[in-house]
Amino acid sequence: MSSPSLAGRSDGPAIPILFQYGFRFFFLFSGVAAVGLLGAWLGVLVTGEWPDHAVGASAWHAHEMLFGTVVAAVAGFLLTAVPSWTGTKAVAGAPLMALAALWIAGRVAVFPWTGMPEPVAAVIDLAFLPGLGMALARPLVAAGKWRNGAFLVLIALLTAGNLLIHLEWLDLLDGRAEAGFALGLGIVLMMVTVIGGRILPAFTRNGLGKLGVGVRSWPMVERPVLVLTLALIPATMAAPESVVTGLIALAAAVAHAVRLAGWQGWKAWRSPILWILHVGYLWVPVALLLRGLHALAGLPAAAGTHALTVGAFATLILAVMSRASLSHTGRPLTVSRLTVAAYVLLTVAATARTASPLLPVDWVWSALQCSGYAWVAAFTLYLIAYAPVLLSPRADGRPG
Repeated sequence: MSSPSLAGRSDGPAIPILFQYGFRFFFLFSGVAAVGLLGAWLGVLVTGEWPDHAVGASAWHAHEMLFGTVVAAVAGFLLTAVPSWTGTKAVAGAPLMALAALWIAGRVAVFPWTGMPEPVAAVIDLAFLPGLGMALARPLVAAGKWRNGAFLVLIALLTAGNLLIHLEWLDLLDGRAEAGFALGLGIVLMMVTVIGGRILPAFTRNGLGKLGVGVRSWPMVERPVLVLTLALIPATMAAPESVVTGLIALAAAVAHAVRLAGWQGWKAWRSPILWILHVGYLWVPVALLLRGLHALAGLPAAAGTHALTVGAFATLILAVMSRASLSHTGRPLTVSRLTVAAYVLLTVAATARTASPLLPVDWVWSALQCSGYAWVAAFTLYLIAYAPVLLSPRADGRPG
């Protein structure tokens, strides 16, 4: 994602700025969702109010953070990266507006206070990911980029995870929502593993190369990282608390930690736009360690889940969105103090939420509040800093 593909982009000025490139809408609205959906969840926790007809409050919260906030960021990344990988025209204009409308419709459909019948809500919510897959398939197939075509498989599996959740909500399958969430989280972790393995060493090498800092990537580590992360998905879906699942998680934690150590991120402490990437990836082995200890030693499952979601996913989303928004709008790769404050606040949120299940009972509510308010503050600062960037033309006058 270092530079956008502008092939065939003669129609830029006629298209509203928000729909000239995929990252503009989806990076903006991933931030909006992060603030709005978590803010709504905090309201539920504080007031205890929840519609009688709706699915469980915790299930809705988990679904929307994954298929709302995270999936929006994934869409923005892929809609921007695929044109760069293939040299093709980016999805823009009416097709991008249609994707945006599908994503928004999904959020409205499953919002508990709209009262939409679950069958209708399921159909609407399930439409977005296949639409995204079709938008990405054409350039990938046309360019013969079969290696990157694996992302189409991952999108299909994300759709399957969402389908399992809705089937339980429709009372058509019993006990499948947990497997659906496990599949969804596992697929996003796989995306993090693949994309992180590409961008972290490249960005670190580019950023620290002038200082003589080398970045190591060991083939003997790369394959186990991918295999173990992939193997953890069916293991977690089938038997999340089994000894085998715990051992796979611990082995994956070690592999990811060794991989991260080779990238030498601690040497990037003077560059916030770099160190936040390494902090985000550091949460991956932490989450896998906690997941392994859940299976083998009875540690609360919520600790590992939130180390993965609030720690790894959200931190890497914030890191990539803030960097890519600058890069793809022709601006210097230097983040503002507001953005650095957002990085710090999100790290506080991840730490507090991960620790909360492990704390004495009297401290849990305070930790949850600390995490929630720090999260909302972090993404509010992101929106303040980046909404003007995403809603403005490129600084260098080029289309995109």
